[in-house]
Amino acid sequence: MVTRARSVRKVNTVAATTSAPPTRASTPPARRRGRSPYPGWFYLPAAIVYGLLFLIPTLLSLYFSMTRWTIFTSEFTGFDNFVQFFSEPALTKGFVNTFVYAAITSGAKVVLGLALGMLLTSQIVGRGFLRAVVFFPVLVSSVGVGITFQVLMNPSKGAVNAALGVIGIDGPGWLTDPSLALFSVAMVDVWKGVGLATLIYMAGIVSIPKEYYEAAKVDGAGSWTLFRDVVFPLSWPATSTVVTLSLIGGLRSFDLIWAMTKGGPGFTSDVIASVIYKQYQAGFYGLSTAGNVILFVAVIAVVLPLTRLLARKEVEL
Repeated sequence: MVTRARSVRKVNTVAATTSAPPTRASTPPARRRGRSPYPGWFYLPAAIVYGLLFLIPTLLSLYFSMTRWTIFTSEFTGFDNFVQFFSEPALTKGFVNTFVYAAITSGAKVVLGLALGMLLTSQIVGRGFLRAVVFFPVLVSSVGVGITFQVLMNPSKGAVNAALGVIGIDGPGWLTDPSLALFSVAMVDVWKGVGLATLIYMAGIVSIPKEYYEAAKVDGAGSWTLFRDVVFPLSWPATSTVVTLSLIGGLRSFDLIWAMTKGGPGFTSDVIASVIYKQYQAGFYGLSTAGNVILFVAVIAVVLPLTRLLARKEVEL
């Protein structure tokens, strides 16, 4: 009887073992399917357009900047065009003016944009109308603005000097004085572009949660403390956006300067873009192409480190 009982238990054990579902360890690992290249084909049209409109022209510009070329012929000259660009005082003046112009316009847009952004997000009368007035110059053509202010800043017949003469001030030659021409154009650029900076700051200020204001007021914070500890730090993304856009626009500026002064008087208000255009007009195609490369490198050299610095500062705040 004992032997039979052991036999029955052994049979039951074997049956239970064979009938149990296989465990995860006993199942063979499933084959991993290879990643399909199908989604990558959607990048192809954009890559083709990017290559045709950016990569190929950039490489060709780099090559032609090292040549003396016309429409039908080209002669390789190495870095002679770059040496000539930085050896002629007029061309070097345009290079320096570019950075001065970009620094003035971007700095003024940040300060005025932040001040107007705070004003136009406060509870003031006619806030909607003032917003439209501030933003309107952004919509106007740069050439139209340049021609208009060229007339307004005329030293003898302009409305600006006429208004100053009413209060007994002899107005200067805003666009004819070599020491004022570049700064006069820069101020017009600020007037035209501060509306966009104001709009960006308004969006940044409005997005700040009201709890921060309430907590600061409970702690007895005044207007300056509220601005320093709440508004300015929390609107830093708007500041970094305005600085980046303003610098890029300032370094690439051409249309407003050309409409108002054409780089004059002399070369005092020239920037890289106007120098490039003048060299094209004179038939120095290789030298002007070298100026394009220099402008491209200057923009990259300024914007990339600045963008990383602003992003790092944003994370710290």
